[in-house]
Amino acid sequence: MMTGRWTMSEVIKHGILAGAAGGVAEIIWISLYAALTGGDAAVLARGVTTAVGVTALLPTASVAMGVVVHMALAVLLGVAVAGLWQTMAHRLGVSGGYASVLAALGAVWVLNFFVLLPAISPAFVQLVPYAVSLTSKLLFGLAAAETLRRFAIAARKSAMAAAV
Repeated sequence: MMTGRWTMSEVIKHGILAGAAGGVAEIIWISLYAALTGGDAAVLARGVTTAVGVTALLPTASVAMGVVVHMALAVLLGVAVAGLWQTMAHRLGVSGGYASVLAALGAVWVLNFFVLLPAISPAFVQLVPYAVSLTSKLLFGLAAAETLRRFAIAARKSAMAAAV
């Protein structure tokens, strides 16, 4: 099934929602991991503020600030993912959209955990095992791709109804 083209404002709107879904999926996964292992998800949330430099501005940054920063980054990533979905799902169908989104999120994880974070915040890389952080990023991709798939189906149904 090919998907229709979205306008730029639709890509942004869908991307914001896809990024929010992905960000929430990561929060749920990390919270579950922390609960099962006796860890503290709050440490990771505070680590996000340190990794992006917010701690320099707000030295007493709370867990809530870490979640806000995480979600802001997730929304930005979601918009980029929506643009990728728009291109790949249109060319290759929904399965191509899913594969592209998951590959892109895997690449984001590699860039984050092997290039950027070791230089910016080496301690953040050690907060959870690589497998846990990779799973987190792939769950982001699945949640985002599913959100975008649902928008594509809704747009297709709307176009079919308009054609009748």
